[in-house]
Amino acid sequence: MPRYMIERQFFVGEDQMPEVGRRSRQIAEEHFPGQIGWEHSHVVVGEDSRVKTFCVYQAASEDVLRRHAAELGVHEIAALYEIAGDVAPADFPLD
Repeated sequence: MPRYMIERQFFVGEDQMPEVGRRSRQIAEEHFPGQIGWEHSHVVVGEDSRVKTFCVYQAASEDVLRRHAAELGVHEIAALYEIAGDVAPADFPLD
């Protein structure tokens, strides 16, 4: 299944994010079984106190992720990219 990086801007405060995360997982598992796998997310809070996330998902398609996002609400997708690959410092030895 393809993997995607999703940048999201939320319309709720940081204190509401645990509930948003639970709803996101519940929607994925109940409405899109076998079509979405949430790997992990990085959460940041901007100078304007708005929450932004950078999430990695496996998904059957970009459309499935957009439908999941529409059901979740309380945010907008700022960017969505299919992941071409992963690298880490260990992939670049300093021989």
